[in-house]
Amino acid sequence: MTVTDLSPRPGPPALVLVAHGSRDPRALSTVRALMDRVRALRPGLPVRLGHIELNEPLLPDTLAALGHAEAVLVPLLLSRGYHVKQDIPEMAAAATARTRVAAPLGPHPLLADTLHARLLEAGWRPRPASAVVLAAAGSRDPDAAADTHRMAQLLAGRLGVPVLPAYASAAAPTVQEAITALRAKGRRHIAVASYFTAPGRFATECAANAPWIASAPLGAHDAMAELILHRYERALGTPVTAAA
Repeated sequence: MTVTDLSPRPGPPALVLVAHGSRDPRALSTVRALMDRVRALRPGLPVRLGHIELNEPLLPDTLAALGHAEAVLVPLLLSRGYHVKQDIPEMAAAATARTRVAAPLGPHPLLADTLHARLLEAGWRPRPASAVVLAAAGSRDPDAAADTHRMAQLLAGRLGVPVLPAYASAAAPTVQEAITALRAKGRRHIAVASYFTAPGRFATECAANAPWIASAPLGAHDAMAELILHRYERALGTPVTAAA
C-alpha cells in the first residue's frame, strides 16, 4: 500500500520589495500600489515591503518579522550604487532570515516600456527635432552612471530619438545642462522622462525644468510588476545568505 505524504509543502520564498523611502507621502502610496500589482500577477506569493530609510517598515524590521524563513530582496532601485552594493546586502547579512538579493530593476527593456507609456500619458508624440532627457537621481558610483546610460540607449531605441541621461544630484550633467546641450544640437522639442520609481523631491525638481512635457515617475505600472517578478525569479538561482 502506498503511503501518501500529507505534510505541508513549503511555500515560495517571500518577495521583499526594498524601497528607498521618501518624505513625500505619494511615494509610499505608489509603492503599495505597485505591491498590489505584483500580488495580482502572482497570487499566493508572499510580498513584503521594507525601506532603507525615512519610511516604515524599515528593512531590518521586515526581515526580523520573517524569522528564519527564506526571502528574496528586490531593490526598487534603478541602478547599481551604494544602496545596492552596501546597504541592502549588509542588512540582509544581519538578519536571521535566509536571504537572496536580486539585481536592481535597471537597466531593462521593461523599463523602456514603462517610460514610453508614461511619456505617452504626458502627451509625447514624435516631432521634428525632438529629444528626451532621462532624469535620474544620480550617484557617484560609475556603475550607476553606466546603468543609466544603458537605459538611455534602450529608451532611444524605443522612441527613435536621442535620449540624454541627466541627474538630480551627485553626477553630471544636470537636467538643465542636458537640455542646453540638446538645444545646441538643434533639438527644439525636448521632453523629460522621469526615471524614478515614485514621486518625490528629485522627480518634482527635474520635471520643473522640462521645456515641453515631463512624464510621471514609473510608479505602479504592469511592466514594473513584471520586472519585479523577473528579478525575483532570477535571484532564486543564486546562493542563499545564511541566517546570522
